[in-house]
Amino acid sequence: MESAMKAKFIGLAGALLLSACGQNAAPTETVKELMATKVQPTAKLYWDSVQYISDETGDHDIVPKNDAEWERTRKAAEDLGKLGELLKSDAYAAERGASWVQFSQGLIDISKQAEKAAADKKPEAIFEVGGTIYSVCSACHQAFPASTPEPGASATGGAA
Repeated sequence: MESAMKAKFIGLAGALLLSACGQNAAPTETVKELMATKVQPTAKLYWDSVQYISDETGDHDIVPKNDAEWERTRKAAEDLGKLGELLKSDAYAAERGASWVQFSQGLIDISKQAEKAAADKKPEAIFEVGGTIYSVCSACHQAFPASTPEPGASATGGAA
Protein backbone atom coordinates (compact mmCIF):
# COMPACT_ATOMS: atom_id res chain seq x y z
CA MET A 1 0.00 0.00 0.00
CA GLU A 2 2.80 2.40 0.90
CA SER A 3 4.58 1.83 -2.43
CA ALA A 4 1.36 2.63 -4.33
CA MET A 5 1.02 5.94 -2.47
CA LYS A 6 4.69 6.71 -3.09
CA ALA A 7 4.24 6.01 -6.82
CA LYS A 8 1.20 8.32 -6.96
CA PHE A 9 3.14 11.05 -5.15
CA ILE A 10 6.12 10.71 -7.49
CA GLY A 11 3.81 10.77 -10.51
CA LEU A 12 2.05 13.89 -9.24
CA ALA A 13 5.34 15.60 -8.42
CA GLY A 14 6.64 14.79 -11.89
CA ALA A 15 3.53 16.18 -13.55
CA LEU A 16 3.75 19.38 -11.51
CA LEU A 17 7.44 19.74 -12.37
CA LEU A 18 6.75 19.30 -16.08
CA SER A 19 3.88 21.79 -15.85
CA ALA A 20 6.08 24.33 -14.10
CA CYS A 21 8.82 23.89 -16.67
CA GLY A 22 6.33 24.53 -19.45
CA GLN A 23 5.53 27.97 -17.99
CA ASN A 24 9.03 29.20 -18.84
CA ALA A 25 9.41 27.41 -22.15
CA ALA A 26 9.98 29.49 -25.23
CA PRO A 27 6.77 30.06 -27.16
CA THR A 28 6.37 28.16 -30.41
CA GLU A 29 4.78 31.21 -32.09
CA THR A 30 5.67 34.89 -32.03
CA VAL A 31 3.08 37.23 -30.58
CA LYS A 32 2.18 38.40 -34.09
CA GLU A 33 1.71 34.81 -35.24
CA LEU A 34 -0.40 33.96 -32.20
CA MET A 35 -2.54 37.04 -32.76
CA ALA A 36 -2.98 36.33 -36.48
CA THR A 37 -3.60 32.59 -36.25
CA LYS A 38 -5.52 32.25 -32.98
CA VAL A 39 -6.58 35.43 -31.19
CA GLN A 40 -8.03 37.35 -34.16
CA PRO A 41 -9.92 34.39 -35.67
CA THR A 42 -11.32 33.45 -32.26
CA ALA A 43 -12.42 37.02 -31.50
CA LYS A 44 -13.94 37.27 -35.00
CA LEU A 45 -15.91 34.08 -34.40
CA TYR A 46 -17.33 35.62 -31.24
CA TRP A 47 -18.01 39.01 -32.84
CA ASP A 48 -19.63 37.51 -35.93
CA SER A 49 -22.08 35.42 -33.88
CA VAL A 50 -24.27 38.46 -33.19
CA GLN A 51 -24.56 41.25 -35.72
CA TYR A 52 -27.06 43.93 -36.60
CA ILE A 53 -26.74 44.75 -40.29
CA SER A 54 -28.65 47.38 -42.17
CA ASP A 55 -28.21 47.41 -45.94
CA GLU A 56 -30.14 48.05 -49.14
CA THR A 57 -32.21 44.90 -48.54
CA GLY A 58 -33.26 45.93 -45.05
CA ASP A 59 -32.29 45.29 -41.45
CA HIS A 60 -30.87 41.90 -40.47
CA ASP A 61 -30.35 40.48 -37.00
CA ILE A 62 -27.77 37.72 -37.00
CA VAL A 63 -27.87 35.59 -33.86
CA PRO A 64 -27.09 31.97 -33.07
CA LYS A 65 -30.03 29.85 -34.23
CA ASN A 66 -29.48 26.59 -32.37
CA ASP A 67 -27.64 25.05 -29.44
CA ALA A 68 -24.60 24.21 -31.56
CA GLU A 69 -24.20 27.84 -32.67
CA TRP A 70 -24.63 29.09 -29.09
CA GLU A 71 -22.02 26.57 -27.94
CA ARG A 72 -19.59 27.67 -30.69
CA THR A 73 -19.98 31.26 -29.47
CA ARG A 74 -19.45 30.23 -25.84
CA LYS A 75 -16.41 28.15 -26.81
CA ALA A 76 -14.90 31.13 -28.67
CA ALA A 77 -15.24 33.19 -25.49
CA GLU A 78 -13.68 30.41 -23.42
CA ASP A 79 -10.83 30.12 -25.92
CA LEU A 80 -10.16 33.86 -25.73
CA GLY A 81 -9.69 33.46 -21.99
CA LYS A 82 -7.25 30.61 -22.54
CA LEU A 83 -5.36 32.71 -25.07
CA GLY A 84 -5.25 35.55 -22.53
CA GLU A 85 -3.72 33.10 -20.04
CA LEU A 86 -1.14 32.09 -22.64
CA LEU A 87 -0.31 35.73 -23.39
CA LYS A 88 0.04 36.35 -19.64
CA SER A 89 2.49 33.45 -19.23
CA ASP A 90 6.19 34.10 -18.76
CA ALA A 91 6.79 32.83 -22.29
CA TYR A 92 5.07 35.94 -23.70
CA ALA A 93 5.00 38.42 -20.81
CA ALA A 94 8.52 38.18 -19.36
CA GLU A 95 10.05 40.88 -21.55
CA ARG A 96 6.92 43.01 -21.97
CA GLY A 97 6.29 44.14 -18.41
CA ALA A 98 3.37 44.72 -16.09
CA SER A 99 1.13 46.52 -18.57
CA TRP A 100 1.26 43.48 -20.89
CA VAL A 101 0.13 41.30 -18.00
CA GLN A 102 -2.69 43.77 -17.23
CA PHE A 103 -3.92 43.72 -20.83
CA SER A 104 -3.76 39.91 -20.86
CA GLN A 105 -5.71 39.80 -17.61
CA GLY A 106 -8.25 42.18 -19.14
CA LEU A 107 -8.79 39.70 -21.97
CA ILE A 108 -9.18 36.88 -19.44
CA ASP A 109 -11.69 38.87 -17.37
CA ILE A 110 -13.83 40.01 -20.29
CA SER A 111 -13.81 36.52 -21.79
CA LYS A 112 -15.58 35.26 -18.66
CA GLN A 113 -18.34 37.83 -19.24
CA ALA A 114 -18.45 36.85 -22.91
CA GLU A 115 -18.76 33.19 -22.02
CA LYS A 116 -21.62 33.92 -19.61
CA ALA A 117 -23.44 36.02 -22.23
CA ALA A 118 -23.26 33.11 -24.67
CA ALA A 119 -24.19 30.50 -22.06
CA ASP A 120 -27.21 32.65 -21.11
CA LYS A 121 -28.08 33.00 -24.84
CA LYS A 122 -28.34 36.79 -24.61
CA PRO A 123 -27.58 38.40 -27.99
CA GLU A 124 -27.58 41.95 -26.58
CA ALA A 125 -25.02 40.97 -23.95
CA ILE A 126 -22.86 39.23 -26.56
CA PHE A 127 -22.94 42.36 -28.70
CA GLU A 128 -22.09 44.61 -25.73
CA VAL A 129 -19.31 42.40 -24.38
CA GLY A 130 -17.95 42.05 -27.91
CA GLY A 131 -17.44 45.82 -27.93
CA THR A 132 -15.50 45.59 -24.68
CA ILE A 133 -13.34 42.80 -26.10
CA TYR A 134 -12.60 45.07 -29.05
CA SER A 135 -11.66 47.92 -26.67
CA VAL A 136 -9.31 45.69 -24.67
CA CYS A 137 -7.64 44.45 -27.86
CA SER A 138 -7.36 47.95 -29.37
CA ALA A 139 -5.84 49.41 -26.21
CA CYS A 140 -3.24 46.64 -26.11
CA HIS A 141 -2.43 47.12 -29.80
CA GLN A 142 -1.89 50.84 -29.17
CA ALA A 143 0.45 50.12 -26.27
CA PHE A 144 2.26 47.29 -28.09
CA PRO A 145 2.11 48.12 -31.82
CA ALA A 146 4.95 45.75 -32.66
CA SER A 147 2.72 42.87 -31.50
CA THR A 148 -0.10 43.79 -33.87
CA PRO A 149 -0.40 41.63 -36.99
CA GLU A 150 -0.54 43.29 -40.38
CA PRO A 151 -4.07 44.00 -41.64
CA GLY A 152 -5.56 40.96 -43.30
CA ALA A 153 -3.01 38.63 -41.68
CA SER A 154 -5.50 36.35 -40.01
CA ALA A 155 -5.75 32.67 -40.56
CA THR A 156 -8.90 30.69 -40.79
CA GLY A 157 -9.46 28.19 -38.08
CA GLY A 158 -10.22 27.94 -34.43
CA ALA A 159 -8.48 28.74 -31.23
CA ALA A 160 -5.91 26.96 -29.21
